[in-house]
Amino acid sequence: MTPKEVLEFAREKNVKMVDFKFLDFPGMWQHFSVPISELSESSFEEGFGFDGSSIRGWQPIHASDMLVIPDPDTAVIDPFMQVPTLSLICNVVDPITKEKYSRDPRYIAQKAEEYLKFTGIGDVAYFGPEAEFFIFDDVRYGDASHYAYYFLDSREGIWNSGREECPNLGYKLRHKEGYFPVPPSDTFQDIRTEMVLVMEQVGIQVECQHHEVATAGQAEIDMRFAPLVKMGDQLMWFKYIIKNVARRHGKTVTFMPKPLYGDNGSGMHTHTSIWKDGKPLFAGDKYAGLSDIALWAIGGILKHARAICAFTNPTTNSYKRLVPGYEAPVNLAYSSRNRSAAIRIPMYSPSPKAKRIEFRTPDPSCNGYLAFSAILMAMIDGIENRIDPGEPLDKDIYALSPEELKDVPSTPGSLDEALKALEEDHEFLMKGGVFTEDVIEEWISYKRTREVDPVRLRPHPHEFYLYFDV
Repeated sequence: MTPKEVLEFAREKNVKMVDFKFLDFPGMWQHFSVPISELSESSFEEGFGFDGSSIRGWQPIHASDMLVIPDPDTAVIDPFMQVPTLSLICNVVDPITKEKYSRDPRYIAQKAEEYLKFTGIGDVAYFGPEAEFFIFDDVRYGDASHYAYYFLDSREGIWNSGREECPNLGYKLRHKEGYFPVPPSDTFQDIRTEMVLVMEQVGIQVECQHHEVATAGQAEIDMRFAPLVKMGDQLMWFKYIIKNVARRHGKTVTFMPKPLYGDNGSGMHTHTSIWKDGKPLFAGDKYAGLSDIALWAIGGILKHARAICAFTNPTTNSYKRLVPGYEAPVNLAYSSRNRSAAIRIPMYSPSPKAKRIEFRTPDPSCNGYLAFSAILMAMIDGIENRIDPGEPLDKDIYALSPEELKDVPSTPGSLDEALKALEEDHEFLMKGGVFTEDVIEEWISYKRTREVDPVRLRPHPHEFYLYFDV
C-alpha cells in the first residue's frame, strides 16, 4: 500500500486507533498507539518519537530520542483489539541523522536482502520456519537469593493421569507420543485451528497445523515460505497471534526451547532457498537433486554454524535442547531425508521449485530477522567461496559409535560457547555492512551480562537434590 491507500483502508474499516509495532534487540515486539487523527501521509516520512533508552539493548539515556517510521506495506487490522485498530510495523530511525538504526533487527534483515542482490547470486531468499511451541494451562515461577522454582501444568500432561478431575477421563498423552494422535487425545485441535484462521486474517498463508511429539500440548503450525523480511514480520505476527488466541481460552504459550525435562523440546526447523529471475537456484543434478550452489550454501552454513547458533539458538535454555544423544540435531552434517542431521534435504517433491535445504538446529526463541539474516550471510559466504560441505552422512547419526562421530563437528554446548564462536567468526556477517561491529559487540555483551552470567551464578534447584547432604 501507499500511505494514501493506508489512510483510505483505515477509513473503510472505521479505524479509531493506530498501533505501531517494532522489535527490540533480543526479539520481542514493542508497541504504542495513537488516535487515527494523528496519522497522516507525512507520518510515513516524519515518524513518531519514543524513548530508545527504555528498549533492551538500545540507546544510552543521554541519547534516547528515536523515531519509528511506519511501513505502509504492513498495514492490517489488529485482530485482538476491542476498538478497530490499524497495525503498522515500523522501522527505527535516528531523529537527527535520519539514518536507519543499526541495532534495529528489521533493518539488518533489509540489508541482508539488499546484499544478496548486490552479490548477483540471487534476488530473493525464501525462508520457511517450522516454529514449535507448548500450550500450558498454568505456569508459575519465582527466583530470589534464597529460592528458585518453576511449575508448569497441562490437563493433557501424562503426569495428570491420576489426578482427581471429577471425572478424569484419561486420554493423557504419554511422553514422546504426541505426534499426530486424533482427538480426544489431542485436546488442542480447535485452538490451533483458531490460531490458523486468525493468521489468515492478517495475510499469513498457513500450510498445516498439528500436535507435536511431547505431551502437555506441544504444537506446530507451518507458514508457507516467504522472502526474508516478510517472513521476519510474519514470525512476529505468528508469536503474537498464538499467544493471544491461547489467552482467549485461558491458556498460555511458551516458545522456550526446553520447558519440560524428559520430553522433546521445541525446535524451529528452517527451510531456505535462493532464487534469481523467478528461477530456483538450489535444484540440480548433484546429491539429492541439489545444484552446486546449494551444496556450497550448505558448506557455508556448516562452516559458520557454531557462530550462527548465537543468533539461531540465542538462550541458555536453547542448549537444554541441543544435547548429544537425543533427537536434536547437534551434529553438523547434511543428508537427504535424514532428520538426525543438522541439515536435511527434503525429498517430498521432484519439482525444482520445491528444492530447498532445511537447517534443523534453530529454535523459536530466536529473533527471526537476525537468525534468517545470519543463515543467509553464511550461505552467501559458502557460495562465493565455493565451500565444499564434504560427504553427506546418510546414517542414523544417533546410532553411530564415538569412533565414527569423532570427525563430525557439533553445535556449541552452551550459549557461552556460541558467543565465543561468534567472537571468533563474524567477518562473513559484516560483508556489505549487514551486521556491524557495534551489533556483534552489543549482542555478545547483552547475552553474557543479562543471560549467561545470571544463570551461571545462581544455584540450580537440582543441585540441592544432588549436593545438600554432602
